[in-house]
This record gives sequence, C-alpha cells and structure tokens, in this order.
Amino acid sequence: MSSAKLPRLDRKPFIALVDRANRALQIDMVREMHKRGHPKVKQAHNAVFATLMSEGSRSAEMAVRAGMTRQSMGELIREMVALGILEMRPDPEDGRAKLVTYSELGVRVATDGYLRLHDLEARFAEEFGPDEYAVARDVLARVADVLERWSDE
Repeated sequence: MSSAKLPRLDRKPFIALVDRANRALQIDMVREMHKRGHPKVKQAHNAVFATLMSEGSRSAEMAVRAGMTRQSMGELIREMVALGILEMRPDPEDGRAKLVTYSELGVRVATDGYLRLHDLEARFAEEFGPDEYAVARDVLARVADVLERWSDE
C-alpha cells in the first residue's frame, strides 16, 4: 500500500463546507417531515421534491435536473408512487410518455416542505442578519453560475 503524501489545503475546502451544509439541510428536511407526520419520507426523496414541477414533470427531465441517472430517478419515483406521494399519468403532450405529479398526500407533504423552507429562510435571516444572509445566498448562486460557465469552456 502506498503512503503518498497528498497536497493539503491550509483550511477546510470550500466543497467540503458546501457539502456539509447541504447534508445538514437535507437531514433537517427529512427530520421535519417526520415531525409533521410523514415518517416514510427519506433523504433520497429530496431529489424528487427538488425537481418535480407543480404542474408535473417527466422523470427523464427530473433526472437531468437532479444530476442522476434516469434509472435512479425512476426507482425513487416508483418508490414514492408506492408510498402514495406521487402519481403517474399519461403526458397530454406525448401519449407515449408519463407525467409524474403529486398525489393528494404528496401535495400535503410538499406543502409541509415548502413551509419548512420558508421557516428556514426566516431563521437564517434572523441568525445572520438580512444583509449577511442575502450576501451568502448571492455568493452561493454566483459560485454555481461560475462553475457552470467554466464547465462550458
């Protein structure tokens, strides 16, 4: 086994900070859904909630938005259909395709999720102050924009 010395940064890498924050937010959302009476929601479902448009979406488009394979997204969707959170129906624009939509239960779960997001936004603004929180949001958005631009170069 090699004991090569890897280069180290003098502080925690930015990607590690973003990853830690993302995991904490994902875990918080699931914990909150359990508290609100949705015990079968799990962390993997966040990829579906984050990419499903209110009017419905095709699973392939959701997979692209989530940065995952169509097969993985399809598996999550089937699981959530079995839980009664999602429904599949024919796409009115393409009879061969299926549209993923929220069931009645799914609307309640998603609504509770949005209520939690609203609460978190308010709490972060209170914790950091509205100006500092606005800067944090702006910087994260700009980091994503820059990385997307760089990937296109």
